[in-house]
Amino acid sequence: MKEYIDTMKKASIFSGIDDGEIDSMLDCLGARTESYSKGTYILRDGEDPMAVGLLLIGSVFVIKEDYWGNRNIRATITPGQVFAEAFACVEGAVMDVSVVAEKDSLVMWLDAGRILNTCPSACLFHQRMIRNLLSDLAEHDLKLNEKLSHITKRTTREKLLSYLSAEARRQGKSELYISLNRQQLADYLSVERSAMSAELSRMQKDGLLTTNRNFFILK
Repeated sequence: MKEYIDTMKKASIFSGIDDGEIDSMLDCLGARTESYSKGTYILRDGEDPMAVGLLLIGSVFVIKEDYWGNRNIRATITPGQVFAEAFACVEGAVMDVSVVAEKDSLVMWLDAGRILNTCPSACLFHQRMIRNLLSDLAEHDLKLNEKLSHITKRTTREKLLSYLSAEARRQGKSELYISLNRQQLADYLSVERSAMSAELSRMQKDGLLTTNRNFFILK
């Protein structure tokens, strides 16, 4: 797993822990890797995950699906980010979302029980990892609150303006690329793609923005 050490160092869960310490902790945490092809369900709604996922390669979506298969994207996970940690760390908690590979992906699984309980060897950096995990959970909660602030807007235009404003603040500029394509953006904002595309066209005519695929210029 040493070939992925740079990606692991990006993960907030390993913040403040150096290369050699990470290598030792992987054994302590029962780390294992598993590959998933594009479109594969990594975790499904209703499962009881026992491990925290750390994405090493690829891209995955955390999604909510209804009975008819309509999707709402809750989050996009990129290399160096963890997922399923809230469910894995609460005994008996089952997933109310699914995790799907958006691209061919490689995931490292870390045993949640070993994270939360001090190892017999009294690993010096175990407590730091627990603090990092709590910080990561708080960050995910903030992202969910941000999404709620977008999707609770009354109109498609208001949802788009809210999302794009937040991205402009995050990137610090009015010319920006977003990571989502049009269908993914519609799923994220809980709107129909055709309605969203029509609204984007109207917003361009109204002089609010210029867009080409996932590139936007806010005016």
